[in-house]
Amino acid sequence: MYQRIAHIALVVKDYDEAIEFYTNKLDFQLLEDTQLSADKRWVTIAPPGAKETSLLLAKATSEEEIQSIGNQAGGRVFLILFTDDFERDYKKLKARNIKFIRSQQEFEYGIVAVFEDLYGNKWDLLQPSENNKGIIKNQ
Repeated sequence: MYQRIAHIALVVKDYDEAIEFYTNKLDFQLLEDTQLSADKRWVTIAPPGAKETSLLLAKATSEEEIQSIGNQAGGRVFLILFTDDFERDYKKLKARNIKFIRSQQEFEYGIVAVFEDLYGNKWDLLQPSENNKGIIKNQ
């Protein structure tokens, strides 16, 4: 049996502003942008090197969806962005005015800092320590 998570829906206010942020600020790749109807698109993005999972940008249309923009995890970290070079990516994101709400800390499992995306969703930027590389199988 084989299963995997292919996409994680990320509720956004506007497709184009989200694409701009993720591709220009975080260096994600735009994988697909297909018009499905007059107001709905199928937009997927992923960080460089991603093999299995991508983000599906989902434009909020209902009041409930609009209320969830920027708070999809109830104030907790929503997504974890693994890196092979924390210092490189931390400096790059800081230079691009990404808002870090928790500065870098070193733990047994790796080096981590928490940043916010354009809507306020919290992300971990994480470089696993050498003895914890097993927490990600595809590295």
